[in-house]
Amino acid sequence: IAGFLCQWCSYAGADLAGTSRFSYPANVRPIRVMCSGRVDPSFIINAFKQGIDGVLVSGCHLGDCHYVSGNLSAKKMVKSTKKLLKILGLNPRRLRLEWISASEGQKFANIMKDFTSKLTKIGPNPLKNKSEKKDSKIERESFSDIIEKTNIRLCLECGKCSSSCPITRMNPDFSPRKTVRKVLTGDNGTPFMDESIWNCLTC
Repeated sequence: IAGFLCQWCSYAGADLAGTSRFSYPANVRPIRVMCSGRVDPSFIINAFKQGIDGVLVSGCHLGDCHYVSGNLSAKKMVKSTKKLLKILGLNPRRLRLEWISASEGQKFANIMKDFTSKLTKIGPNPLKNKSEKKDSKIERESFSDIIEKTNIRLCLECGKCSSSCPITRMNPDFSPRKTVRKVLTGDNGTPFMDESIWNCLTC
């Protein structure tokens, strides 16, 4: 399990679980990030592509984020990424979002036990072995082919379009990158009914 843990709460909670010697499976690899809102969908897709069985994104409780609304962004990101994983044919239950404070070492241990148990029932990541067929009967080649064919990972990693977009400078709520993500996850229904897409197409 790859665990993206925020610096201020979840990582400290994991540290407390260790110092308090709470028992939990040792198969989690904690990755410290400054905020859960810093976690990008491309991080998650790359983790699964490399054979990780599950990804945990964890941050401060809602309303307690050190960066005001970072965890709210993480909540939206995880929701859309789960839809993306489903489109790609990977079980969305492999991705989990939790709020853990610095004083909740026992909660961190319990979540890791529960997550490990559920992942065991789902089975290993089908990308680990080409001969395995899990998660909607997909094989390693088909999943990798989808990622490479659509360039989903490359688009979500880049963001140059948003950084150079003149409309984004005038309207921070608009972003070409967000538009692409909406189209991929189907968040806005029929993409061409969304007027914002024409800002890109007529630029």
